[in-house]
Amino acid sequence: MSNIEDIVDALENKINEVLHKLDVLKETNLKLSKELEQSQKTIHSQESELNVWQEKYETLKMANTILGSDNDKRETKLKINALIRDIDHCIGQLSE
Repeated sequence: MSNIEDIVDALENKINEVLHKLDVLKETNLKLSKELEQSQKTIHSQESELNVWQEKYETLKMANTILGSDNDKRETKLKINALIRDIDHCIGQLSE
């Protein structure tokens, strides 16, 4: 009988170890999930900030070109022409 009792005790100990490991893994998973969520928020915030700075840079580039800077004149002219075409298209649609 003691052999069966030893087997049951060993099995019980292993089950307790597995349950303990499961609890540790659940805690680790929760911690990692929170870190991932925080990292995703940080990435989203940084992407938004990057977009704002890119828009500011493009605006500054265009302003410098309009003020007489020789850099990017062709690009600015193309953008102005595209804006004029868009305005003409809108006027055409409004007049119909």
